[in-house]
Amino acid sequence: VLSQNLCTVLRIPYKTSDLEKHFRDDDEGPVSTQGYMPYLNTFILDKAQENWDFMELNKMCWTVCARKNITDNRLLISDSDAFKVWCIFNFLSEDQYPLVIVTEEIEYFLRKLIEATGGSWNEGRFVDYKAQLSLKRNSLSVWELTELVGMGYFTKGMNQQTVSLGLLEVFQELILGIGYMMKKGHKRKNWTERWFQLRLESVMYYVREDLAELKGHISLDRHCCVEPLPDKEGKKNLFIIKCPDKSFEISASDKKKRQEWIQAIQDCINRLRQGLLEPHREARLRRRELRARMQVEQDLMEDRMKNLQLANERKQRQLEAMRKDLEEAAAKAAMEESRRIRTQAELKNQFKVDLEREKMVRQQMEEEVAQKSSELELYLQRVRELEDMYRRLEEALEDERKTRQDEESLRKLQARLLEEEVKKRAELEHMHLQQQAAMSQTQQEKQLLEAQWREQTRALHTATEQLHSLEQQRQGALQEYEASDPMLRHSAHAVKKKLEQAADKTKSWKDRVAQHEGLIRLIQP
Repeated sequence: VLSQNLCTVLRIPYKTSDLEKHFRDDDEGPVSTQGYMPYLNTFILDKAQENWDFMELNKMCWTVCARKNITDNRLLISDSDAFKVWCIFNFLSEDQYPLVIVTEEIEYFLRKLIEATGGSWNEGRFVDYKAQLSLKRNSLSVWELTELVGMGYFTKGMNQQTVSLGLLEVFQELILGIGYMMKKGHKRKNWTERWFQLRLESVMYYVREDLAELKGHISLDRHCCVEPLPDKEGKKNLFIIKCPDKSFEISASDKKKRQEWIQAIQDCINRLRQGLLEPHREARLRRRELRARMQVEQDLMEDRMKNLQLANERKQRQLEAMRKDLEEAAAKAAMEESRRIRTQAELKNQFKVDLEREKMVRQQMEEEVAQKSSELELYLQRVRELEDMYRRLEEALEDERKTRQDEESLRKLQARLLEEEVKKRAELEHMHLQQQAAMSQTQQEKQLLEAQWREQTRALHTATEQLHSLEQQRQGALQEYEASDPMLRHSAHAVKKKLEQAADKTKSWKDRVAQHEGLIRLIQP
């Protein structure tokens, strides 16, 4: 029955057979397997259309709940007034489940009610009630609020009609719509964000929420109407306010906001048609913000107090620890003082012993220093001798280097002499071969041969003289070489031996030449 009534109020198309199938007692339907709240969200609330009446929903919910929860016949208000309290509670309650109304909102509502009835506010009585309310988590449920108003705790001495008129005035005042939405312009056709404020006879829109610059207003009367529009031009959640002279297209932030604005504007139009007064909601938002700020400040204050208490406890612990440290330090200081006096006496005796030992060590060190000085003198003398020896060795090495250079020059000289001797020997052999060739020639060539022989004889004589001079030079160089360095006599002796061999060979060639000369002289023309 509840689901069917919800579908009817929310204008959701349904079939009775589907509902009967959902609620069959076979433990297989969605209600049996999931519970009623998931079923309510999935099969009813998610399918709600956008053109349902919020007041009808309130009346339906009130009809379902009121008879079960309001059983006290002592209430001084009618069922209609209790329904208004129900609606005011839904408007002022916190946005969390289960719904409760906090102390600040209770005070706001009661002040409005007393003001509407023309009574005077009793602050002391509310303070006493607030103290009692602190034991109930500083909040009331809707039935507790209804009982508070119905029992006349704050409206004593007022008749039922006065209280009913006050409830009606408060009920009519607490409906007001505000918020940012996008509005389409009439000339440029562009979309601009504006801050909208709903009044009973108009919808005002400003540049910002500070209400400093009014951009325009939409006049509402009994001939106006509001309807949802499909998405277009990249804008979603559209609705249109149709007035006799012009229409206004507006885009809300989401579907919920669009539905709330449509319901609020339609409610104002219905109130204009019925001649009712203007609702009001801005105060609730401000009170909630103030309450939130006060709660934050209270939390910060509590945190600060906790931090201060923790810091105080920390300081107390630190002071206690410092006191204990001071006591321990005093005890340690006394022990240290006695230990210092005892240690001072021991150090004095030890100092005397160390002084005697120091004197003995000093004497030993002086003796060692004297011994080391003598050793140092001997060491310096040895160093000077080594330096002198090193200098003589360098001189000997320099002499050896010069001797090696002289030997190298002598070796080069001997090599040059040998080369010259070999060259002369080759010339003599060549001459001998020419003489042998001349002996085999004919008589006609004899004169030419004699002339050539004379010439060769002169060349041989000249070569002999040159060999003789070279022999003398070699003998002189050999004598100089032997006199320059006795250490190289062995090599010089080998060179001398080679030169003697060369001289013997030269002598044998001279003999051969002489023989040839005799032979030539024996052969006469």
